Amino acid sequence: MNQQIRTIADLDRVIHEPGRLMIVALLFAVEQADFLYLQHETCMNKGTLSSHLSRLEEAGYVEITKTFRAKIPQTLLRLTESGRQAFEGYRRNLKAAL
Repeated sequence: MNQQIRTIADLDRVIHEPGRLMIVALLFAVEQADFLYLQHETCMNKGTLSSHLSRLEEAGYVEITKTFRAKIPQTLLRLTESGRQAFEGYRRNLKAAL
């Protein structure tokens, strides 16, 4: 098996799923974002977005903070350091595979 094919097999499967890839790419570019921003940018419904965020949180890639803004609930999301490193590694491996 050639090296490019092996590199594809080594891609982080948590990040590789298209919905989670969109989320991680968006969060990589900012310090933090709220749930509604991600929902708008990804065009996902609440349930699907919540499910992807839960999977990313389980992997230790995303930190979820629930807070209030003027009595309105707000969910803030940010990539953890491990999430940033995982995304950078994912990008490197994908480039190497292509």
